[in-house]
Amino acid sequence: MAAETRVFLEVRRRLQSALLIVGEPSRGSMSVDVSVMPTLLRVENPAGCVEIQLPAEMRLVPSSCGGLCHVAGDGLHLRLRAHTESQVSPKLISMFNQSSKAQECCTFYCQSCGEVIIRDRKLLRVLPLPGENWGALVEEWCCHLDPFANKPLHPLENDCFIGDSFFLVNLRSDLKQEPKANTKVICKRCKVMLGETMSSETTKFYMTEIIIQASDRSFPFIPRSQFVQSVTAQCLVELSSTRSTFRFTIQGQDGKVYILLWLLNSDSLVIESLRSSECIRKFPLLEDTLKVDSSSALNAVKVLYQPCIKSRNEKLVSSWESDLSVHSLTLPSATCLELLLILSRSNAALPLSLRQMNSFQVSHHSRSTKYEPTKKDYQKGKGTKVCK
Repeated sequence: MAAETRVFLEVRRRLQSALLIVGEPSRGSMSVDVSVMPTLLRVENPAGCVEIQLPAEMRLVPSSCGGLCHVAGDGLHLRLRAHTESQVSPKLISMFNQSSKAQECCTFYCQSCGEVIIRDRKLLRVLPLPGENWGALVEEWCCHLDPFANKPLHPLENDCFIGDSFFLVNLRSDLKQEPKANTKVICKRCKVMLGETMSSETTKFYMTEIIIQASDRSFPFIPRSQFVQSVTAQCLVELSSTRSTFRFTIQGQDGKVYILLWLLNSDSLVIESLRSSECIRKFPLLEDTLKVDSSSALNAVKVLYQPCIKSRNEKLVSSWESDLSVHSLTLPSATCLELLLILSRSNAALPLSLRQMNSFQVSHHSRSTKYEPTKKDYQKGKGTKVCK
């Protein structure tokens, strides 16, 4: 009974503020006592209580509690100040962010099944690709004939070029025969689309389908939905930072738009109490994002989204595609549908009053591995526990 009393806390690191929602008991009308302490939240009713130990880097300010109100279907809402050690959200760490890693031998794996795609490739150069309109800019800069005209950027054997949502590598030495351009690259084991060939030498691998690991390390198993969320969130955050764009179209490799995304913020920390297991039966493919008898404290980006499948929102899609401030991200079509399912699941898990903003749906997108408390954490007073 106590575990069914939902506690939802969203902290904005930059604003140093927090929204606390204490859900209504699922059975009848019962009194609820809520205690807010700097490092602990406690919700108690006659059936028991739920305690949430906050992460070590965060502190609440109990004296700042205000705006208490009751929202039908949600429960009690209140706002308060929160102090975090860092006002900037933690960045995801890619192996390519570390210069020393670029000289190591790397192995490319299929993220879905662990099949080796490229074994022991020594990458001497790992370079970011220029923006999509770089050719037009070169024409403006050059007072003579464009030296790059009709010369697309292709990686050499020991190169890896990084795009918005893909890697470009040279597979000439790995293939027995020359592939045709614009053909799909399929995993031999699980038949998932990993990328596509751009020429006889250059292959594009999508970041959502490939894990690149130093060859002296084993394949890291990461739940699929968690990996897709993390990679997508990283792409959104980096593009919003480097190009000052916050609206995105998510389209398949066939050019069809599946999702419209609007990035609201990237500094959220979301904490939830224990949850029932009903959602797991509804979304069996996403069981790794919601576990029974566990709490979660995750760094997340907050997005607005609109699904565009089955000819939905055609006028809005047309408007966004003609807007120069909107950036397009291309992923395999199956991954676009997977991402839409993840967004829908996240939206359905939010309190009712937080699920919509104007005509858009709201979702929290995990940026990194979720905090799952262990037995040692409980002994140290961390995580969530149900008091008897």
